[in-house]
Amino acid sequence: MQVKKGDFVTRKSYQNDTLFKVVNIKGNTCYLKGIDVRLYADSDISDLEIATDKEIEELKIEVNDDGEEPKLDRSEFFYLPGKILHLDGDSEYLDRCLEYYKSHSVLAIGKKIREVDIPLKIRDLLMEYKPDIVIITGHDAYFKKKGNIADIRNYKNTENFVKAVRECRIYEKSHDKLVIIAGACQSNYEELIKAGANFASSPKRVNIHCLDPAIIATNVALTERNREIDLVTLLEKTKYGKDGMGGIISNGLMYVGYPR
Repeated sequence: MQVKKGDFVTRKSYQNDTLFKVVNIKGNTCYLKGIDVRLYADSDISDLEIATDKEIEELKIEVNDDGEEPKLDRSEFFYLPGKILHLDGDSEYLDRCLEYYKSHSVLAIGKKIREVDIPLKIRDLLMEYKPDIVIITGHDAYFKKKGNIADIRNYKNTENFVKAVRECRIYEKSHDKLVIIAGACQSNYEELIKAGANFASSPKRVNIHCLDPAIIATNVALTERNREIDLVTLLEKTKYGKDGMGGIISNGLMYVGYPR
């Protein structure tokens, strides 16, 4: 079958383990974008197989976002979850995250901004929207051929994410007043945490699910203020657990009021 732009495909050399969409074709090279994983890749057209409807359903990554969400007594109390500002370099992933927030009744503002531009624009956006939680994400990758895993210059966008986190901490120094979630696939976790992020990817330099930052943000937003979040349990809700996401122990950001 002839592979064309827009097809859903898998790579034979990777045991057909990840579902991609073909976003462009030049000569015999296809440029691919992960459906669930925040990953860009390229492949020779001969290595690709078009996914069947059954394979598409089987390869879609389910996220374990259940767990201990707060039981809200809406007959007596009212609730004001933390407000989220989500900055994403990818509009399709951003839209999926915004749908996720909506399904959990959490207020979120989403902005599609190129990763390189986020550090330049983030402080104005923080002042405009005054969020409790900010997400800085998009696409990233560690380029092994460039060398040292600790050097942020050897990553696609970690340096941009680090700069953006630092801008956030100039705006608000307290980790309790502004929760920052930063990084994407294979990002330099240590540098993002040192820059001031509460949560970041990726401790083991693995890919992350497109909803992982949203899952963490939603749980923080729906946990009562001053209530400590179980960090281990929270990370287990993400697709690859502590390999993909990590962070510091943080408190929730939801106000609870009475009477309703």
